[in-house]
Amino acid sequence: MPILNISTPTIVHHMAALDNQAAPPNSLQAIQACLDAGAAFIEIDVTALAHSDYLLVHDDLLEAETNGHGAVAACAPDNARALFIKQKNVVTNYPVALLSDVVALFQARGGASRLQLDFKNVIPLPGDEPLYRLVELIQPLGERVLVSSGADWQLRKIRRLAPWLRLGFDAMYYIDWEPADKVRDPRAFPKQRGAYGYYDDHMLATRRLWKTADYLRDRCESLIGLVPDVSVFYIEHTLLAQSLRDGFNWANTLHAQNIKLDAWTMDVTNATAVENAVLLRDAGCDLFTTNTPRALGQILNQR
Repeated sequence: MPILNISTPTIVHHMAALDNQAAPPNSLQAIQACLDAGAAFIEIDVTALAHSDYLLVHDDLLEAETNGHGAVAACAPDNARALFIKQKNVVTNYPVALLSDVVALFQARGGASRLQLDFKNVIPLPGDEPLYRLVELIQPLGERVLVSSGADWQLRKIRRLAPWLRLGFDAMYYIDWEPADKVRDPRAFPKQRGAYGYYDDHMLATRRLWKTADYLRDRCESLIGLVPDVSVFYIEHTLLAQSLRDGFNWANTLHAQNIKLDAWTMDVTNATAVENAVLLRDAGCDLFTTNTPRALGQILNQR
C-alpha cells in the first residue's frame, strides 16, 4: 500500500480531553485546559436548545449528561445555565457549557487552536432556524471552526447557508467494520454485514462482484459526493486498518480530492488503537481524534 507521508498527524482533543484531566468532557474548564496546553484542534459536541444557543452535550435528553430532565430541544438557554454536568451518574460542580460561551472563550484567547463542532442533531429538524442560529453563533471564529456530522442531510443545508464554513463528514452511517466475533449494537447503522465483510446496506454490498479494494474505492468515491466541498472525512480506525489489509487506502483517494482524513477514536488505553496508530500515520491519515492526546502524541512521534 503506497505511503503518503510519515509526518505526525494533527491531534484532535475528543470532547476537550487532556489525558485524565479533572474537568469533565465538554466542559468549559476542559476546553480552557486544552487551550492552555496549546491544543491544535478541540472537538466538542453541540445539541440545539429551544432557541438562541446550543448546549455542549452528546445526547438529546438532559438527564443523560446533566442534572436536568427532558428534551434538550425544549430547554431555554436561561434554564440551561442552571444545569450541572453529570459524570458516571454523579452530578459534578461543573456547569454545562453553552456554545456562545465557547465562542467567546476562543475569541478572548486568540491563538492557533481550532474548534470542531460535532453536530448532534441527526434527526431532520422541523425548520432551518437552528442551522441559521449555529452559523450566526460561530461566524466570528471564521476559519478557526469546522462543523462535522454523520448526517450529510444536515451538512448539505449548512453548506447552503454558509459557503465559507469548513465541514467534516463522518461515514459511520454508510459503512463500518467490526470483527466477526463482536456483537453489534442493534441500534447501529448500517444494519447488514455485506458480501465484502463490511457493514453496508448499499446494493453493491449484497454480492461479491469486484475485488474488495475496488468495492471500497467505489464506496469512498460515492460518499465524497454527499457533502459539497467537504474538508475532512472522519472514519473509525478499525475500518481504516481493515481497508488497508484489503488493499485500499482511504487517504489516497481522499487526498486526490483535497480532503483530509481523521481516524477516530485513537486512545492509548485501547490496544488495537495503539497497534493501528503508526500504521495509519504512515498510510497518510491527517488527523487523529483521541481522549489521550499527550500519550498518543508520544507514540506518533516515534519513528
